[in-house]
Amino acid sequence: MIRNIGRDKWKHFFVGIVMGMVLQSCGWFLFPNNTVLSTVAAFIVVVIISYGFELFSKYTGKGHYELNDAIASAIGGVSGMGILLMIQLNTSV
Repeated sequence: MIRNIGRDKWKHFFVGIVMGMVLQSCGWFLFPNNTVLSTVAAFIVVVIISYGFELFSKYTGKGHYELNDAIASAIGGVSGMGILLMIQLNTSV
């Protein structure tokens, strides 16, 4: 199953991990005392950025529009957010 995923999708996934980590960190900075709000805000921004780049490609003709790229980025973003969220919850206990 993992072998069937294209190389391009893996790139989007790994970039999504970094994006999720950065946005989760920004959420902690903006909402230091509210983990739920920072996580929800980061998730919304991850989805907007992931799909926004695909829409940009579709309407400008630069690149190619593929919904699976946005899905791979969003999954990577959630994974990156989860990594930092586990670190945050383990250090705050």
